Amino acid sequence: MSTALVPIVCALVVAGLCALGPGLIARLPEPEPDPEPLSGVEPAESGSGVAEVAVEHAPMTPMDGADAPAKTLYVDLAARPHLAVKLAIVGGLSGLLVGVELRDEPIVGGWVFLAVIGTLLGYIDAQTRLIPYRIIAPSYVVVTALVAVAALIDGASDDLVRAGLGWLAYGGFFFLMWLVYPRGLGYGDVRLAGVLGMALGYLGWGQVVVGVYAGLLLGGVIGGVLALVKIVDRKRYPFGPFMIAGAYVGLVWGGPFAHWYLGT
Repeated sequence: MSTALVPIVCALVVAGLCALGPGLIARLPEPEPDPEPLSGVEPAESGSGVAEVAVEHAPMTPMDGADAPAKTLYVDLAARPHLAVKLAIVGGLSGLLVGVELRDEPIVGGWVFLAVIGTLLGYIDAQTRLIPYRIIAPSYVVVTALVAVAALIDGASDDLVRAGLGWLAYGGFFFLMWLVYPRGLGYGDVRLAGVLGMALGYLGWGQVVVGVYAGLLLGGVIGGVLALVKIVDRKRYPFGPFMIAGAYVGLVWGGPFAHWYLGT
């Protein structure tokens, strides 16, 4: 296939899969209530957001006396008007970007998958401040397999090792932040960081560095502006969408940044 067609194919594949997203979202199991919540202790299973830990196995309810809206049911989230079209458009644009940047590189398959789950998780997290374990856990298996296949085709064992180190670097960084201040970061963000770290790490350290810091910057600046105009809650806004957007910034600008920084 001509490399000129790769971006179009990527866009169509991602758009088509994202159009099936409402069906997947509707089938997600709802969080189960915690029968005996402990005062001052919050589990951290799959939540996302700045200044709040939300978990897949705990409902979105007020914590420590703070007012918080009840979580929207997944089935209701999936039934919103024209959702399939909206997800397809966002996913198609993401796939187009991936195809333009990677074209005939074998790792393009991994990033196509990442564009699909990134679109779905970004939407879910933005609406519920949850990153479902049922989606993010299998993603580790799929991304690991696609990275390994890409390394086999490329004959690049160094890239495979760097992907693993990227997982540890990005995921480990967020894990440490979660340990230091668990109310400020959901554990779902920690899991998402690992997946993004693998995909970015395969491409290079410049992509990892730019992807991480772009996500933090976008979350801090755009999230702060949205909170200022009261579109999101200052204490409970989702961070996952900013991490995903940051990964695309790393994909596009990570290589040029590395060349500039290293003077090569």
